[in-house]
Amino acid sequence: MAVSESVQFVSRPVIARNDVGLVEAGTWDVGTPGRQRETVDAIRSAWGSRDWPHPGLLAYTVHVGDDGRTLFHYAQWSGQEAWQEFVRSGRDARDADIDAAAPGIRRLGLHTYGLYRSGVRKEGDPREPGCIVIVDVEFDGPDAARQRDWVDGVFEALGTDPAPAPGGMSGHFHVSVDGARVLNYAEWVSAQAHIDALGAPGDGVGSRTPQWERVQSYPGVSGGGVHRYTPALSLRAGR
Repeated sequence: MAVSESVQFVSRPVIARNDVGLVEAGTWDVGTPGRQRETVDAIRSAWGSRDWPHPGLLAYTVHVGDDGRTLFHYAQWSGQEAWQEFVRSGRDARDADIDAAAPGIRRLGLHTYGLYRSGVRKEGDPREPGCIVIVDVEFDGPDAARQRDWVDGVFEALGTDPAPAPGGMSGHFHVSVDGARVLNYAEWVSAQAHIDALGAPGDGVGSRTPQWERVQSYPGVSGGGVHRYTPALSLRAGR
């Protein structure tokens, strides 16, 4: 892949691709639904008017929050060195264009992750996800073994759930490189399907089982949240 390749707009990223070395994920607060649309347009223009910035950037995706104010950014990279080179050489110019077109963006933080486990309800499902649910889990300190144990517990709970939520299409669990966070990038058929799952018997999207109880009461979890997004813009290098 050459740096001079063009930007290609695609329907959605491939989350479980095997060439991803790290993921940079973060949230912007832009204030209103109108500003969400304005900022997505500014991102599209800033990126689409330039060549693809770095061969180590594999895909970049932006999602619009159903809270009417946030954008979630998900960038897949070949590795840490490529990401650092991009920050030094090209990131600021794009951000400057975006800020000029949509001033007042509050960047709420960026976290670095590695994909640990993925689960897909049905291989080859032709449906496009209408909603992305981002589940953040924060622990009270760094512990890589604890991150993975929590995720493994979720997979055990999913595998033994007698009535799994029908609208869930996939779950992609990422562990932060600092050892203190887990992020689940979950694809759902629609936002309503996720709302319905939360309203079903049980705590969260799971049934009332011992396996889900272990996940929900896992020691050392200090925070986090669940947020719904609509896919808005996904980019990769042109072919």
